[in-house]
Amino acid sequence: MLTHVFQRVLRSYSPNYSSLAPDSPSASGEAGASSSKVAVSMSGLSRNRRSPWAVRGELSRRTVLTLALIGFVVPLIAWNFLALSGWVDPVFLPSPLDVLRRCCDWFLDEDLLGDIGISTMRVFGGFVASAVLALPIAVLIGNYAPIRALLEPLTDFSRYLPAVAFIPLIMLWVGIDEDAKISVIFLGTFFQMVLMLAEDIARVPHAQIEAAQTMGATGEELIKHVLLPAARPAMLDTLRITMGWAWTYLVVAELVAANSGLGFAILKAQRFLQTDKIFTGILLIGLVGLLTDQGFRWLSRLCFPWKKF
Repeated sequence: MLTHVFQRVLRSYSPNYSSLAPDSPSASGEAGASSSKVAVSMSGLSRNRRSPWAVRGELSRRTVLTLALIGFVVPLIAWNFLALSGWVDPVFLPSPLDVLRRCCDWFLDEDLLGDIGISTMRVFGGFVASAVLALPIAVLIGNYAPIRALLEPLTDFSRYLPAVAFIPLIMLWVGIDEDAKISVIFLGTFFQMVLMLAEDIARVPHAQIEAAQTMGATGEELIKHVLLPAARPAMLDTLRITMGWAWTYLVVAELVAANSGLGFAILKAQRFLQTDKIFTGILLIGLVGLLTDQGFRWLSRLCFPWKKF
């Protein structure tokens, strides 16, 4: 009975359905021809997707690693050539070898690992505080229109306020201890994180919500079993992006009466025109940030193996 009802619905929306209905004489032949055409087109589509230069093409893992290595080596060679050419004073542009020597001296004679550790702690402290507060607010903004109307304009306004401008107020309110440095990173990432996470939730297709509602799901069940699971991959990508922003605020955060950390070392080296140490600190921040980013990518592949990367 349901099959006949379904066929009638299809006939009402497609005038050519009757010629392709299972009970028609030509159904099997035309269906076979159509399926063969679809198979040919799909095989051609799969071939295009495997091509490296097609839209969203694919590469082997070895090729990806080779191209990534070239992407790092070529700028390094250009930097070395420019530094050794004599066109730029070494005081302003040290060579990669000078930077490597400075990194070794920093490791042997100074507390490089301690600086990396304290900076990482500050970044993760501000980031985790942002995520813990931003996630429930984003869920409310992304799901409930009154709360979105109340909080979204304020959050939109606040995300344009520069975190650097709050440093004097943070020093007055929080002091000059570690909480102040974490607060700067928190302010630099919190408002953007709220809006991006709310947008991730709002982008969940409405068809999934309607399907759950037809089965009698309550509002709480919709959020818990439909919206959050569907938005998790995008939300994890948002956290990965905002973690990168947290690392960019590190030097600013360590302006607040710091006596350790990579950002503090960069600012201290600026006073003595130690450009090789400045380059070393910048590259180390980039390296630790890259490792953090790869950690998020690994976590995404682990949690969502069905997602295409």
